[in-house]
Amino acid sequence: MNYRTSMYKLLKKALTVLMLFWGVMVVQAQIQPKVKAKADKTQIKIGEQIRYNIEVEVDSSTFVSFPEGQTFMPMEVVEATPIDSSRIQERLNLIRTYWLTQFDSGSYIVPPQKIVINQKPFYTDSLRIEITTVEVDTLKQALYDIKPMMEVTKTNSDWMKLLFLFIGIVVVALLVYWFFFRKKPMTEEEKMAQLPPFERAIIELKNLEQSRYLIQSQHKEYYSQLTNIVRAYLEEEVHISALESTTDELITKLEVLQETGNLKLEPGTISNFKSVLQKADLVKFAKSKPEISVAENDRKIIEEVVVKTKEALPEPDEEELLKTEVYKELLAKRKHRRKIAIVVGSILGAIVITFGATTAYYGFTYVKDTIIRNETKLLLEGDWIMSDYGYPPTHIETPKVLVREEDQISDVVKHDIHTHQLFSHGNIRDGFYLAVSVTTFSKDATFDIEKTVKSSMDRFTRLGSRNMIVKEEEVNTLSGKKGIKMFGTMVIENSKKQPRQVGYTVLSFVENSAFQQVIFVYDADDSYVDKIIERTLQSLDFKQE
Repeated sequence: MNYRTSMYKLLKKALTVLMLFWGVMVVQAQIQPKVKAKADKTQIKIGEQIRYNIEVEVDSSTFVSFPEGQTFMPMEVVEATPIDSSRIQERLNLIRTYWLTQFDSGSYIVPPQKIVINQKPFYTDSLRIEITTVEVDTLKQALYDIKPMMEVTKTNSDWMKLLFLFIGIVVVALLVYWFFFRKKPMTEEEKMAQLPPFERAIIELKNLEQSRYLIQSQHKEYYSQLTNIVRAYLEEEVHISALESTTDELITKLEVLQETGNLKLEPGTISNFKSVLQKADLVKFAKSKPEISVAENDRKIIEEVVVKTKEALPEPDEEELLKTEVYKELLAKRKHRRKIAIVVGSILGAIVITFGATTAYYGFTYVKDTIIRNETKLLLEGDWIMSDYGYPPTHIETPKVLVREEDQISDVVKHDIHTHQLFSHGNIRDGFYLAVSVTTFSKDATFDIEKTVKSSMDRFTRLGSRNMIVKEEEVNTLSGKKGIKMFGTMVIENSKKQPRQVGYTVLSFVENSAFQQVIFVYDADDSYVDKIIERTLQSLDFKQE
C-alpha cells in the first residue's frame, strides 16, 4: 500500500512538472512575434513597380506599428495598402503591402524596415534591387531637321518693376486725394450746419415763412418745424435739453435760468413763448388749425424769442473762452492724427497694390524671393564677371569672382596628378556653391575620363554625403566642346550638423591636355539654379596659350 501511494505521488509530481513545462512553452509561443518581408521581384525596369510585403505574426492582444512614409529610400513608395489581418488559431497574421519604384537605373539597397511591436522594435532584412534601362531602337526613330533659330525679344524686368510701383503709387495717391483731400461742393444742409446757431435759426425761420405749409393747410408740419427750430437753438446756445423736454419742462428751465441771472429775459417773452408752444401742442396732438394770420404771428413771436435770447445771453468769461481754446486744440490734434493715419494707410495701400500687381505678373514665389533677397535670385540678376581661371585657362562667366581654394585630391588619382587648382564661391555645406577646377596629369599617367569623373565625385563622399542619386548625360558648350554632366541629389550635413537635401551638377571636360570641371551645389528645390547653370555653360570656353 505504501509503495502504491509513493508511486502515485511521484506520478502526480511528474504530471504537474510536465503541465507547467507545456504551459511555459505555450506562453513563449504566444509571446514571441514573427516578422518577415519579401518582394515579388528583385530586378525591374525603370518605372516598373515592386510588390514588397511585410508579414507579422503576433498574439491577438499585441499592438503593431508598420512603417509609414518614404522609409524605403532610395526606392520610392507609390502606394501602401491597408493592413490585412487573418487569424491562425490564437494568433493574428498581419500583412501590409508596399508598392515601390525607381526612375533611375542602377543597383539600390532597400534598407531594413522598422516594425514596432508592443513598443519593441523589430527589423526586416535589407534587400538589393536592380533597376535596368529600357532599350530604345534609335534606328526605327524618324529623324527631323534642326529647328530654325527664333529671335526672342528681350524684356527689361527692372522697367516693369518700376512701372508697377509707379502705377500703384499713383492709384493710391488719386484715391487718397479723391476721398480725403478733395474739396467737395457742400450741399445746402452742410452749409447750413456750419453756420452759428443764431444765424442758422433766423435763416430757417425765414425759409419757413416762404414755405407753402399754411397755404396747403399743413399746420401740423408748420408748427412742428417752428418748434424744432427754436428748441434746437436753445439747446445749442443756452445749453439746456430742449428737444426732449415737454412744454412745461422747457418753460420751467427758462424761468430757473432767469431767476438765477444766467438768462435775462423779459417775463412777457417767456409767456409769449409758452403760448406758442401750447398752441403747437394743440395743432400736433388735437388737430387744431389756427388762422393763417395767427400762425404767421406765432412765427414772428418765435423769431423775437430767438433774438431776445441771443441778447440776453451773458458774454463768455475767460474760463469759458479757455475751454473753447482747449477744445479747438483738441480738435486740431485729432485732425493731425487723422492725417497721419491717412498717410500711413496710403503707404500701406500702395504696398498692397504694388505687391498684388507684381504677384499677378511675376508670381508669388518671384515676389517673395525679391523681398527676402533670395541668394541665388540675386546672383542670377546681378552683374556677372567674365574671367579666366587656372592653367590651361578655363574661360567662364560667373555671378561672382571665384577665389582660389585648397582642395584634397582623391587617393585613386593622386599619384597621376601633376597640378591641381580650385577656384570657388560660397560654402558647399550652406547655400549656393560654385567652383572651377583645373587638373593636369603626369606624362606617364594613364588618363581615363570615366575613372577621373567618378573619382572627382569623392569630394562629396568626404563631406559625408548619403542617399546620393547620380545621373549622367552628355553636354555641349556653345563653342562646340563636349563633356560629361553628372547631376542628382544627396543629403549632407550643414555647418550646424543638420541634414540638408541638396542638388548638385558637375560639368567635366578634357581640353588642352587638362581635366577641367565646373561644380554647382545648391538647395534641391531652388528654381533659379537651372538658369545660372545654363548661362554659365553658354559662356564656358577653353583657351589655348
